[in-house]
Amino acid sequence: MLRHTERYDLRKSEFDTINCKLSALVSSDSGAAVISGEESYVDRVINQPISFKKFMALKGVVKYVGVTDEFKEIVDFFGTPAGETPAGFRIEYTLDSDMALRVNLLRDISYDKNGAKRPTNILFSADSANPYEVEAIKSVIANLTCNPQLVYDWFLNDPKVNVGNAFKTREEVMTEIGRVLGPGADISVELNDPFADDAAILEEAAQFKEILSKYRVVIKVPHTGPVNGENIKELLEGDKKFKRKYNEGTTADFLRGHNIAIMLKDHGYRVNFTLMMEPHQVALALQARPYFINTFYKFRLFQNRVFKELLECYEATRNTDYLKQLRDYMFEKDYITPEETGLDLMEIKKQAEYFLKYRNFDNHEGEDGLDQARHALRSMRQSNLPDTRLIICSMEAELYSLVDKMLMEEEFRDMTHRVVITTAPNYLASNVCAPGMIHYHREFMRAAGS
Repeated sequence: MLRHTERYDLRKSEFDTINCKLSALVSSDSGAAVISGEESYVDRVINQPISFKKFMALKGVVKYVGVTDEFKEIVDFFGTPAGETPAGFRIEYTLDSDMALRVNLLRDISYDKNGAKRPTNILFSADSANPYEVEAIKSVIANLTCNPQLVYDWFLNDPKVNVGNAFKTREEVMTEIGRVLGPGADISVELNDPFADDAAILEEAAQFKEILSKYRVVIKVPHTGPVNGENIKELLEGDKKFKRKYNEGTTADFLRGHNIAIMLKDHGYRVNFTLMMEPHQVALALQARPYFINTFYKFRLFQNRVFKELLECYEATRNTDYLKQLRDYMFEKDYITPEETGLDLMEIKKQAEYFLKYRNFDNHEGEDGLDQARHALRSMRQSNLPDTRLIICSMEAELYSLVDKMLMEEEFRDMTHRVVITTAPNYLASNVCAPGMIHYHREFMRAAGS
C-alpha cells in the first residue's frame, strides 16, 4: 500500500502533465473578464494551452485578460486571419500591476502560426533574391539571405530569371519577397556598401525596415578584414588581386564590420554577421552581439581536399611540380599575395600543412570540413548570448548530408535549436530525394497502369 506522501507525489506528477486553456481563466468560476474592446484579439489566443500549475497560480488573481499594444500592432501589420496569430512569433504572458494578464508576441522564428513550434529544432534558410524561386520553398524556410550578388547578378540583371524586366530595383525585389514569405521568415539583407559612412548605412537599414518591418528585417554585415574604402578598388580593377595579405591591415579596418554591427544593434537592428571562415573568428564575432553568425563550409572543405591531394602527390613522388601547383592554387584563393608568388616551395608546403592541421582535416573533428561549425557551437554554448543562432552556409547538395549527421552527434543535440542551415533553394530541395525513389515510382506507376 502507498504511504500518503507517495500518493501525493503521484498526484502532483499527474497535475504537472495536465494542460488547461487560457479560456479557463475567463470562465464564470474564475472571474476574470476580457478587457473591453480587445475581444477579437483575445479570441486569437483564448484556446492557447497553459499548464495546470500556472492556471492554479493565476485563478482568482487575474481580474482581466487582454493583449499588449505590440500584439495588436503585429497582428494588424501582417493582416493575420481572424482567430490566428502569425508565424514567426512566440506567445508570452505578462501580469500587470492592475492584475491584468496580457498576451504578447515576441519575434522567434522557431515558431509557426498560433504559437506552435516548427517541426524541428534545426531551421532552414535559402540564399536567393529571386521571388519566383522563393515561392516554391517559402513553407520550409525560417530565414532568407540576400547579398548584392544574389540581388543584382543572379536576378535583377539576368533576363532569364527577371522575366520581362518585371523588377527594376532592389526595393521592388525586397517588397515582393516580403509578400511571398509572409511573417514567418526573417529576411537578411546585406549592405550594398559596408565602407559607407554611418549615416548612409543607417539610411539603407531604415529603407529595409520600412519595406520588411522591424520584425523581419535583419541587416547582414560582413567581416571586412584588411579591406577598406580605398583599397577595395584592387578587387575590382586590373587583375583583381589584393596586394596585402589577408591578415595584414590596420586595427580599424579589421574591426570595421564588428563596429558596424554594434552600431546597428544600438539602433535597434538585428544583425547577421557574415564571412566567418575559421574557428578563431567565432569568439571575436560574438563581441558584436549578432543575431546570426555564419560559418562558411564548402570552399574551405574543397580547398582542404586540394591541399591534401597535392601534398600527398609530392610526398609520394618528390616532384616539386605539385608544390608549384599548390603555390598557384594558394595565390588563386588569396592565401598569398602577388608578391609571394615566388615564395620558397618548402614554405608553401609548411603553410598548407598548417591549415590542414589547424582544421583537423586528418581526424573526426574536421575530416568532413565542419571543424569550424563544431567550434562555433561550443563557443555559443559558453557565451552570454542565448538567442544568437549559427547559420551553416555555402554548401552544395551532397554536403548537406554531412551537416545533418554532425548535428545528430550527441555533443550537439542541445544546440540544434540554434542552428540554421542555408544554401541555394535547388541545392536544399534536392536533399528530399534518394535513388530508391525512382524504383518505387516505376513500380507504382506500372502497377497503376496495368
